[in-house]
Amino acid sequence: MTEQSRYDRIGGADGVRAVVERFYDLMEHEPFYAALRAMHQADLFPLRVSLAEFLSGWLGGPRIWFDARPGACMMSIHRDMGITRETASLWVHAMRRAMAECRVDRTLGTEIQQAFLHMAGGMMRE
Repeated sequence: MTEQSRYDRIGGADGVRAVVERFYDLMEHEPFYAALRAMHQADLFPLRVSLAEFLSGWLGGPRIWFDARPGACMMSIHRDMGITRETASLWVHAMRRAMAECRVDRTLGTEIQQAFLHMAGGMMRE
């Protein structure tokens, strides 16, 4: 029996989209995330699509984001955003909250959060 990918465990495309939508809704509407929101363009729709595509591939599902951007690196894309310890922490917090509110399996959520903590730490520029 083969092990399910994280993509399958999160609920496939629907599960990924739910987490991404909740993440951006939190960022857009919760004052707590204002510093994180201020770093992003006014129209979040393209980012919602891009993050869902990225996470799908990153979690072991369709690699739409990676196929459309051969050689692209998520870390490099964020290099000039001036990510601070505060905004990295807000990003991780919003993702953790989005996964919890979308009822992502706790074990899977912990696995993903560990990777997000590492990614966010690598993107900080302070």
